[in-house]
Amino acid sequence: MALVHAHLIACCAAIGLILMSDIAMVTQLISGDPHERMDPKHLQDRQNTVALAALWATGAGIIALDASVKGWEYFANPKLQAKITVVALLTLNGILLHHRVLPLMKKAGTLLNMSFSLRSFAVFAGSVSAVSWFYAAMLGVGRPLNWKYPLSQILAAYPVLIAGGFAALMLMVAWARYRTSGESRSFEGTRFVGAH
Repeated sequence: MALVHAHLIACCAAIGLILMSDIAMVTQLISGDPHERMDPKHLQDRQNTVALAALWATGAGIIALDASVKGWEYFANPKLQAKITVVALLTLNGILLHHRVLPLMKKAGTLLNMSFSLRSFAVFAGSVSAVSWFYAAMLGVGRPLNWKYPLSQILAAYPVLIAGGFAALMLMVAWARYRTSGESRSFEGTRFVGAH
């Protein structure tokens, strides 16, 4: 129970940090000045590896205890396989975010200052991160999924959600760029009229 409790707390802390960071970015794109530099604190929250390390440690402990009681067939549970797969992808994506995406974001200050290819890369990595955290959490509490569905069915929604998140955020960024370019044209027009 202590391991499960610690695992739950680490999961809540990590998802809370990710959620706050994502909300701050989306709010800036929708209502604020999208060209304003992102708060470094929100960028820093994304690379918080302590919660992920705690999740791996407590999760491995839970799996080891369960496997010691149930034997090797415990690992044949498709839901467990799905969760391990998602957490492994989440970890690899986290390494990519930490070493590649966040330095690019800090240098550019905002998604809108990045080239289309780099912006797409950053948005995709962010979509994988957000979806993976919530998908892993859902699998963690999804006891009814145990032994009921094959791995392919349990993971079927995972790439769909990533693609949907990527498309939605790219549309939001495109709208923010369009809005700010319209504001720039309006400002330039006002200056031109004022000069006469």
